[in-house]
Amino acid sequence: MIDEGAIKFSPRLVDATLSQRSYGDLVARLIAWREILAHTGLVGQEPGLYGGFGYGNVSARVGAPAAPRRRRPFLVSGTQTSGKACMTLHDFCLVEACHVERNEVQARGRVLPSSESLTHGAVYGLGSHIRWVFHSHSPTIWRRARQLNIPTTRPEVAYGTPQMAREVERLYRETQLAEVRILAMAGHEDGIITFGRTAEEAGGTAIAYLAKAYEAQCGDDGDLCRH
Repeated sequence: MIDEGAIKFSPRLVDATLSQRSYGDLVARLIAWREILAHTGLVGQEPGLYGGFGYGNVSARVGAPAAPRRRRPFLVSGTQTSGKACMTLHDFCLVEACHVERNEVQARGRVLPSSESLTHGAVYGLGSHIRWVFHSHSPTIWRRARQLNIPTTRPEVAYGTPQMAREVERLYRETQLAEVRILAMAGHEDGIITFGRTAEEAGGTAIAYLAKAYEAQCGDDGDLCRH
């Protein structure tokens, strides 16, 4: 059963128009990086993939770095916006708090937050220096996560759940996640999370590991061809 794109938390959305003056510049950077990820196939929507649902999302912290964990607000692309040809401010919402203990996300905007918002919130909770989180899909990276020494969540943990949020925290404690800034989601087909202090760190990490995965594929197969 395909549940790609399904929201598994309880969303508490205040229907409101986000301020262009407050968030326009940050959303423009998110849209730019979303385009880069779409061009590399890390974000998008294809009829033959994942039941035809959109995949991948992008977010960025707003406000003071020292905000309390679980209450570090961030802008995130709305659920099922990954396949849109053009995105605007109205395709994003502001997540104001993530309540893992009761599986709830508080947000404001014109669109429901991404189904991965609890996971984004968990990543921001790892450290006040983390300002950008990108969720992408890459079978090329995902299938070689072990070979590339990418920290990986347990396969029984589903995406977008409190269990996934706690799993992210476990990886940060027990693996080299803080250094590599990438994790693979074993229970979420092709799912990858990257993060960083800047958009360039978060997006560049995804692209760098895509290159490493292609290099590994070439080494395994002795060839690499586009079809």
